[in-house]
Amino acid sequence: MEQYTVTGMSCAACSARVEKAVSQVAGVTSCSVSLLTNSMGVEGAAPAQEIINAVEEAGYGASLKGAKAQGNLTGAADDMLKDRETPLLKQRLFASLGFLIVLMYFSMGTMMWGWPVPSFLEGNHVAMGLLQLLLTVVIMVINQKFFLSGCKSLLHKSPNMDTLVALGAGAAFVYSTYALFAMTDAQMKGDMAKVMTYMHEFYFESAAMILTLITVGKMLEARSKGRTTDALKSLMKLAPKTATVLRDGTETEVSIEQVAKGDIFLVRPGENIPVDGIVLEGSSAVNEAALTGESIPCDKTVGDAVSAATSNQSGFLKCEASRVGEDTTLSQIIQMVSDAAATKAPIAKVADKVSYVFVPSVIGIAIVTLLVWLLAGETIGFALARSISVLVISCPCALGLATPVAIMVGNGMGAKNGIMFKTAVSLEETGKMDIVALDKTGTITNGEPRVTDVIPAEGISPEELFTMAAGLEQKSEHPLAKAVLEYVKDKKTDIPEVTEFQALPGNGLSGLLEGDEVCGGNYKFISSRAEVLPKLKEQSEGLSEEGKTPLFFAKGRKILGMIAVADVMKEDSAQAIRELKQMGIHVVMLTGDNERTANAIGRQAGVDEVVAGVLPEGKESVIRTLQKKGKVAMVGDGINDAPALTRADMGIAIGAGTDIAIDAADIVLMKSRLSDVAAAIRLSRATLTNIHENLFWAFIYNIIGIPLAAGIWIPLFGWQLNPMFGAAAMSLSSFCVVTNALRLNMLRIHDPGRDKPLKKKKSCKQEPVYDSGRQGENVKIKEDIEMEKTMKIEGMMCGHCEATVKKCLEALAEVSEAVVSHETGTAVVKLTGEISDGILKKTVEDKDYKVLSIE
Repeated sequence: MEQYTVTGMSCAACSARVEKAVSQVAGVTSCSVSLLTNSMGVEGAAPAQEIINAVEEAGYGASLKGAKAQGNLTGAADDMLKDRETPLLKQRLFASLGFLIVLMYFSMGTMMWGWPVPSFLEGNHVAMGLLQLLLTVVIMVINQKFFLSGCKSLLHKSPNMDTLVALGAGAAFVYSTYALFAMTDAQMKGDMAKVMTYMHEFYFESAAMILTLITVGKMLEARSKGRTTDALKSLMKLAPKTATVLRDGTETEVSIEQVAKGDIFLVRPGENIPVDGIVLEGSSAVNEAALTGESIPCDKTVGDAVSAATSNQSGFLKCEASRVGEDTTLSQIIQMVSDAAATKAPIAKVADKVSYVFVPSVIGIAIVTLLVWLLAGETIGFALARSISVLVISCPCALGLATPVAIMVGNGMGAKNGIMFKTAVSLEETGKMDIVALDKTGTITNGEPRVTDVIPAEGISPEELFTMAAGLEQKSEHPLAKAVLEYVKDKKTDIPEVTEFQALPGNGLSGLLEGDEVCGGNYKFISSRAEVLPKLKEQSEGLSEEGKTPLFFAKGRKILGMIAVADVMKEDSAQAIRELKQMGIHVVMLTGDNERTANAIGRQAGVDEVVAGVLPEGKESVIRTLQKKGKVAMVGDGINDAPALTRADMGIAIGAGTDIAIDAADIVLMKSRLSDVAAAIRLSRATLTNIHENLFWAFIYNIIGIPLAAGIWIPLFGWQLNPMFGAAAMSLSSFCVVTNALRLNMLRIHDPGRDKPLKKKKSCKQEPVYDSGRQGENVKIKEDIEMEKTMKIEGMMCGHCEATVKKCLEALAEVSEAVVSHETGTAVVKLTGEISDGILKKTVEDKDYKVLSIE
């Protein structure tokens, strides 16, 4: 996607016209314009100059965004986030207010409250009118942008919000000027009655007030829009401008752009890490909250990876640069957010369609309003006031900002918590998933085997068992051997030296220790070398049922015991899956493991369904089958997950996974925590709700405001809208939309307390959603199905009645609990299995109570 900066846009009508103009350029496959960031993302083979020309022909300006330099962050993202509007609007506002106060004094102050004026102006109504005209002209010059932009867009046949403001203020000014000249004619003729009549026809203060109030709204809007990117701005500030590198053995401070891959750089305590790298020397605690949202510092030592913009808190680190410039994790995060801001959520299309015809329609309504009131016999001043009110109360900005501000705040919240949405579409659609498919290894589990059980034979100490096992395993490259060594490493035990080591593929290992043969491996292999006691064999079978791999060890034909190794679940996996199910999502685990191992992990994790024996190339096929039942999100971390991530409606990559998986996904979880899947769905749902609220406000505001401004209610209720109040309402409408979006910053995305337990489809609750006929094995995990039914019961009069009903219901095998109340006449029955309403009813009515209904 090529990104451009677009200038001159002031409302949703502008962005809609730019989008339409660029979409018509030959070679452009898609175009998305963001009013919030004044940016445009274009895909296709069209030359950049042709795209820029199309934007300019539509009446706006465009230029390619700068190079994405990570060092000083003056590239695309920095350009996107820079607030250029607020300082200019603040200057315009203060200047306008100064002259407006003077104008209001000589207009409303003198006319309505009789405030004193200089003696040469007393009774000189023409001079008072001239003074108001001059003050209004000054305010119009200060706010000339409205007139320049409005007229320019009108000439290009693409009227925008500035056109409405310019027409409203301009009409008030022109009519007031006409009234002033008519007043001079009346004064020349000595008709003082007409002079006073024309004095009341001045709308100079309305024209000036409209411009000033709209500027107030624009400034509030600009300030609020700036806050939508606070999370990303704070991240960008952490990026160091310089780095200390070793050049020819000498420490040299260079700008961040001069750091090359392979350079050795130094980071002292308290400094931020300049680029991504690998620790060569030293150890420290590094605060990675800026990238992952994790507040607890992460210990780093030799061989560990460090990332740009993270903070070194304690020790001295010597590192080798592995990724620099726009390849660093920080730059990729900034680029993701930048791309997301340049894309458009599907829900925004509704507002775009309305925005495109909104301004011309409002102008048409204003003209009709003017003519209708004139035909109704009202004065031109009255009719003009109604027409101006229609122009200045209408707000296409609120429509245009409703979606992008919520998307930007949602993206910022995600970035702050280590959840990266690549596009606006992914942020909107994630919350609509029906099924979440989880890869097992590295997603539900840690992806690395660990020792879970040490079971010595009778007469053997645990230390003797794992010490000998470590001596044998330290010469093996097998992943299970590494798990044993890691376990013994934590025990800080001396590991004996084993000689004549042999690896026997498919069986185990053997060698000599202190003259005795030592061996380790599976049951079949060890039972040929030593006698395995029945109790130990029974224990090994139990461990295998739990998905663990038992390793037997023997020395000199004597069994020493057994060590169980397994790829254990991540700490948060079970809780994360519970949260997903609480949200009404069907959770499926995909694994290449055999049925027994898959069954064991599935039970521990609490998933709804397991698809076992899936070959790496078969995951994409499984996802395709699942999609027949609903929208599917795939969560994975490996190269073999990439096709499935691409095929799924939403691909979610664990951040610690491979670059290929990350590239193929729509969402990247920087913390590599499964609980962030639920958090991403929670954030998506909250963002979509916020967008709906914004769109509702934008539509309802205009639906209510325009008829009120046109004067529809004057004949019925006498409700009449002053143009100045219309301008104030227009100013506040966009501000309200942006402020509502900022409420997303208060969302606790990891708090499941407010999750709405959506009802699952019957197929998702009781039947597997995957048809195993084509790929892999389908194993439904039998879980305790918890369902509730509420019974309305007549005839219960006291606590004794409650106890009777409770006892008879809980006597049923399928009922785990019955909460009975004679006061409400209900029994809430919790079920662990299927039971018919008829049985429940008969059970209660056998005790002489009447069941009215069961829900």
